[in-house]
Amino acid sequence: MKVTIITVVLNGAKTIRSTIESVLSQTYKDIEYIIIDGQSTDGTIEILNEYKDKIDLILSEQDKGLYSAINKGIELATGDVIGLIHSDDFYLDNLVIQRIADEFYKKKVDTVFADLIYVKNNNLEKVLRYYSAKNFTPKQLTYGIMPPHPTFFVKKDIFNKYGYYKTDYTIASDYEMFVRLLYINNVSFSYINLPIIKMRIGGLSTGGLKSKILCNIEVVRAIRNNGIKVNHIIIFKKYPIKILEIIKGYLYNFLIKK
Repeated sequence: MKVTIITVVLNGAKTIRSTIESVLSQTYKDIEYIIIDGQSTDGTIEILNEYKDKIDLILSEQDKGLYSAINKGIELATGDVIGLIHSDDFYLDNLVIQRIADEFYKKKVDTVFADLIYVKNNNLEKVLRYYSAKNFTPKQLTYGIMPPHPTFFVKKDIFNKYGYYKTDYTIASDYEMFVRLLYINNVSFSYINLPIIKMRIGGLSTGGLKSKILCNIEVVRAIRNNGIKVNHIIIFKKYPIKILEIIKGYLYNFLIKK
């Protein structure tokens, strides 16, 4: 089973190196790595060129936004399974892709996801939130709860069958994808009860109040566009869960120190 990993980057010179190293360090052998760059101007291209002999494809050209760039990567992918890792995220250890591949083999499913931990930009060992999908059910997608998108691995055949990411969203096309695949079309999934990615706080989906408001608006639109009745109030049901995840993050710090 070939696994394609896609990274989309725009001016990510400060963090892209750790992302690349975390992919290249994976013990699983059959990995295709594709990086889609939106014509960065901060030195990102120079860093990518340092790794050009180890990365299967580096494409640097103007695109129409994040999800358009992701779709470009999916189109170019030759793997059986596709996963995304953002340019400011990195894998927790070098066994992540092996675990993902094993889960696909063992469970015979079309998608796999796991847990994610948010860390401080200036202290990557400081966990701010433990984002768990342990209790996820597709029904939760109707009130704003989804698994961690960066941990989501999908068979390419599923993208070909049900479509790529919608490009008319700024921040929540990943949510629309979850609704379309797992709720509307009942695509099979399996969950790995482990964190596999560290995400630095401050990206598009972890930004300030403006990003959160836009995200909630787009989440409601994503649900409605798939023919599901929803109102903005019900989306607030996800916040008690997020508070518990923050508490779990602090407990995770304590347990790691122990």
